[in-house]
Amino acid sequence: MDYRRLGSTGTKVSELCFGTWRFGRDSPDGPETTRDEAHELLDRFAEHGGTFIDTANVYGDPNGTSETWIGDWLAGRDREQYVLASKVYFGFDGSNPNGSGLSRTHIRRQIEGTLERLGTDYLDVYYIHRWDDETPIDETLATLTRLVDEGKVNYLGASTMAGWKLMKALGRSTQHDWERFEVTQPLFHAAYRDDVADYLDVCADQDLAVCPYSPLAGGFLTGKYERADPDDPTKVEAPDGSRATIYESFSDYYLSERGWHVLDAIREVADDLDATPAQVALRWLMEQEAFTCVPIVGARTVDQLDENVGACDISLSTTQFERIENARYEDPESKRRWGH
Repeated sequence: MDYRRLGSTGTKVSELCFGTWRFGRDSPDGPETTRDEAHELLDRFAEHGGTFIDTANVYGDPNGTSETWIGDWLAGRDREQYVLASKVYFGFDGSNPNGSGLSRTHIRRQIEGTLERLGTDYLDVYYIHRWDDETPIDETLATLTRLVDEGKVNYLGASTMAGWKLMKALGRSTQHDWERFEVTQPLFHAAYRDDVADYLDVCADQDLAVCPYSPLAGGFLTGKYERADPDDPTKVEAPDGSRATIYESFSDYYLSERGWHVLDAIREVADDLDATPAQVALRWLMEQEAFTCVPIVGARTVDQLDENVGACDISLSTTQFERIENARYEDPESKRRWGH
């Protein structure tokens, strides 16, 4: 993998980020990724030159499992070679009325736990996992700025929220000379761009890095799903054990008329390049021109990870990029898009 600068920061990261939300996560068939499997995946990611690792305090069952397993793996490696990101917001301790959100109390408690589990003195990126409507953004930003001043965090990041809220936070940071969000993590993939257009416009204007989660639409853009009903985009033929067969919300998030058209275009480009649909879908994100885009891949197996990393070895022509871009629209000239 090559390396790219993370937005307007001076830090460089690998072209892909490895997401660890599956580590220790319970499923009907047991953990989605065991500790041994997690370490095997991290080993392979590092072998490919991967340096950017993403986790959160609530990943795994129980909470903190993912961070602990990453910390165990890092114990035998040079911490300085890796860029670690974690998050805060969701409830960590259900019995504590202050056990969630972005208050000074919760952030302070969670950063200490995260650092301890990861076995490190600092995080490279600390995201707010969501916007907290119950805590003033000034309290949150002032607290996060203190973490940077204390050397516990290098850069601040923001995950899913409305574009105007992101802009509001950036404005408050400028007004009070606080640290600003430098990295963002929205749900963003080739079939979903218009739904976060305002958010991405802010990122482009403010030179923020974009690290999309679910860049393959929960596996939909890998091409392993087939349409089951030409009149109903939510009807799908799915392999046993795939997310579409496990999670009822899969169709709400990822299946749409727009998605099937985009998938067709991705498959066509993949055939042209002798690549896989997953590689093309990831490459389409990596070649965004308006902002630095580093997709977060969450492979379950080493083979899947190897395939994902293959996105670093291909490139899209302007025509191929636009073929995927325009597939989102029923009428590309008027930008009338297919319904979700």
